[in-house]
This record gives sequence, structure tokens and C-alpha cells, in this order.
Amino acid sequence: MPACLRLLLRAIPVLLVCMLLQAIGAGAAGIEVAGPAGLRAKHGSLGPVLANNQFNGPLYLESDEAPRTLQGDVYAVVNHPFATVNAALGDARHWCDVLILHLNVKYCRRKEADSGTRIELRIGKKHDQPLASATPVAFAWRVAPATAEYMQVDLEAPEGPFDTRNYRILVEAVSIGADRTFLHMGYSFGYGAVSRMAMQVYLGTVARDKVGFTATRASQPGEQPEYIGGMRGLVERNTMRYYLAIDAYLAGLSAAPAEQLEKRLQTWFAATEKYPRQLHEIERDEYLAMKRGEVRRQQTP
Repeated sequence: MPACLRLLLRAIPVLLVCMLLQAIGAGAAGIEVAGPAGLRAKHGSLGPVLANNQFNGPLYLESDEAPRTLQGDVYAVVNHPFATVNAALGDARHWCDVLILHLNVKYCRRKEADSGTRIELRIGKKHDQPLASATPVAFAWRVAPATAEYMQVDLEAPEGPFDTRNYRILVEAVSIGADRTFLHMGYSFGYGAVSRMAMQVYLGTVARDKVGFTATRASQPGEQPEYIGGMRGLVERNTMRYYLAIDAYLAGLSAAPAEQLEKRLQTWFAATEKYPRQLHEIERDEYLAMKRGEVRRQQTP
């Protein structure tokens, strides 16, 4: 055997260990909790962006693609008192009402056990489908001790559909006035070789024209902006859908209890239609009919 080949064979185990350590390190990286001081500092640093952006409102979205990990973060000012936000999002009983608004969430059920609170989802297509064909994803739900001006909730799932893993939804909020709250929502997940291949096929076929929200270059007057696509575009779209579900849930609180579901559904769909290039998937009547049916289904004992 040639000497160079023997050296290569001896090097392979070392290379595999390095690759494994790199993958473990990538999976460990993720959403950072800002905390009350950090969140206030972020609100201050984002002042000009919150005042002038493509969303025409106090909202900022950013994303990151690392090896085997995708992450999106939304920072937004919501016109609700902190006490309202804390009571709504700091209670696990409300989270299924939030998450079911997302197109891909077909079912949600909260479960209490000695090990803690779990939010069990079924993830599926953007259209109506039998529950048995949707994939289960179980999140551990945790809330940090709240203060008079700061709250934090974490949802984590070690496994997801199609070789995805390490799902996390983080929500933290801080009071910035009598009727305003600054909110950070982070969404991230990891993936393996199989799920990466599946996502690449999806992005190259069905979603080949889909984009995210981050502009890839400054547009000139009269020009259409160019937005990021690919994996970062994918995570930006999903991050925005989850954030809009939170925002729609909060908006629904102003309605009478019997009317809150309908207001949430109408608000979520109307908000997504502000960004049709990124978020339009189905028509309004189809979405409303599908979600009304899914809510009835998850209320069945």
C-alpha cells in the first residue's frame, strides 16, 4: 500500500471526530436570551430601524444559517400593556390557541405531568389533511419566574419531522411604557443530512420562487427589492408566521370570549397577506374553514 494512502486512512478517524465535534458545536449554538437589560438595550439600538422599515411598523427580523442550524429572530413593539402580554404568554393554557393559527400546525394539546408541561403538536401540510398523516412534535414548555417588567417562555423539542431536531421557540418581553411592550421571539431548529436534502429539493421545486424578508441589496426608486432565498428565506418565513400568531392572539383578547377565535383567525390571515410574496399560500376562505375545523378537532376529548 502506498505511503500516502496509509496516511489518508489513518487521518479519516480524526476527520470524522472533527466533523462530529463541529456538528455538536453547531447544534449547541442557538437563540440567546437577552434578559431585561439586554432587551431594553436592543430596543434602544433598533430605534431607527423600528421607526422606518419594510414592515411599516415597529418590527425587525433577522436570521442566521450555521452548519446544521437555522435561526430567526423577531423584535417588535406591541401595543399591549406588559401585564396583558405576561398573562397571555406566560400561561401554558393559552399556547395551543396561539400555535394552531400557523398553517402547518394541524393539532395542539397541552399535557401536564410530573416532569412538567408539554405542548404536543401535529405538524403537516399547508392544506387540510387527516390528523393521522401529520407528524407529532412534543415541546417541553417552561416559563421563567416573571418580574413586574420582564417575562420569558421557552418551548423545546428534541426531535421533529424529516430528520429535523432541536426545535426551540423563545419568547421574552419587557415593559417599555404603560401600554407598550417590547417583545423578542426566536425560532430555531437543527437538521441532518436527510432533512437538508429534503429541504434543498423543496427549495429547488415547489418553493423555488419563495423568498424571505432580508433584502440582499439596496433597491433604487421604482425597483422591486431583492430578498434572500434558500434556507434563510425558509426560516424567515416560518419565524414570521409564528410571530404573527402571537400578535394575532394578543389582538384577539380585545374581543368578547365567544368572538376571540374568529378575530385571531381573521387577524393572522390578514397580517400574512401584507407580505404575499413571502407568506401567501392559500385563500382566505380555505384558511378559515381549515382552521375552524382543526380547532374543533383539537377540542374533542
